[in-house]
Amino acid sequence: MPLTPAAPRKLIHTREIRCTGYERDDGLWDIEGRITDVKTYSFETDDRGGINAGEPMHDMWVRLTLDDDLLVHEAEASTDWAPHTMCADITGGVASLKGERIANGWTKTVHGKIGRTLGCTHIVQLLVGPVATTAFQAITPIRNRRRKAETGVPSKPNFLGTCHAYAPDSPVVKRMWPDHYTGTD
Repeated sequence: MPLTPAAPRKLIHTREIRCTGYERDDGLWDIEGRITDVKTYSFETDDRGGINAGEPMHDMWVRLTLDDDLLVHEAEASTDWAPHTMCADITGGVASLKGERIANGWTKTVHGKIGRTLGCTHIVQLLVGPVATTAFQAITPIRNRRRKAETGVPSKPNFLGTCHAYAPDSPVVKRMWPDHYTGTD
């Protein structure tokens, strides 16, 4: 474990998020995300009568179907487990993301269409965080490789300037993308 040793403790709650990217035979992409929350103790709920230790409190899925430019062609969600039966009522609203693009403003768009009382906090969290970054990780390297093969010109990496290592004046950018390096040496 890369962290320092922990103090004596006991497990109370586990949240697992898993996202996967699939290249489809029709040229589109499916990006799927799942979030589960499980507690180590049982507790009562009005709608479910109770949630037993080890049983999911939340188990929710999303799928975005995207093209190479991260345009949403289809969007769906499913709530298998939630503390309240009405939680699943809003999953159909995710379809309103059809026609949107994962790009600058994605978080604001998702919040505007299905945020707060229009949707589910957990589904929104999946969409704006790990599903969006999974789409980026799955699609852009293959898209850029294909475009370079077609044109002979490498695309400017769209992640330049997004972190310390990819700062335009960093040694990583100088080494890997010298045409986009802005340092002084």
